[in-house]
Amino acid sequence: MSNEQKKRVTGIGGIFVKSNDPEHLRNWYNKHLGFNANQYGATFEWLNVEKPEEKGTTVWSTFKNNSDYFTPSQKEYMINLRVDDLEWLLTELRKEGIEQIGEMQVYDYGKFAHIVDPEGTKIELWEPIDEKL
Repeated sequence: MSNEQKKRVTGIGGIFVKSNDPEHLRNWYNKHLGFNANQYGATFEWLNVEKPEEKGTTVWSTFKNNSDYFTPSQKEYMINLRVDDLEWLLTELRKEGIEQIGEMQVYDYGKFAHIVDPEGTKIELWEPIDEKL
């Protein structure tokens, strides 16, 4: 696939919000909106339209207000965006003058890297390892 055809972002991987009382906020979302959130958040499963043999997930989770996970952003939320090829995208973003925050992290469920948008919102980029059906 040529670089022009590569997708940069394929969807929303997660939404993370800071809270004075993360447990209370999770319980509120569970009770009133039907989330099934635990200490790690709520996971919503869906099928990839372009690759129907793959099941994807989107996560909603709370963090304590004093969490430094969103740093350097001062915002009360962070968005996780799913990408197909994180290393390629980071190279393209560097060419465009977008600075990566910290090092890329690799786990058994995917690769992660961070950037900051012009408004100061930290964005987590995630190349997931989706479950095959």
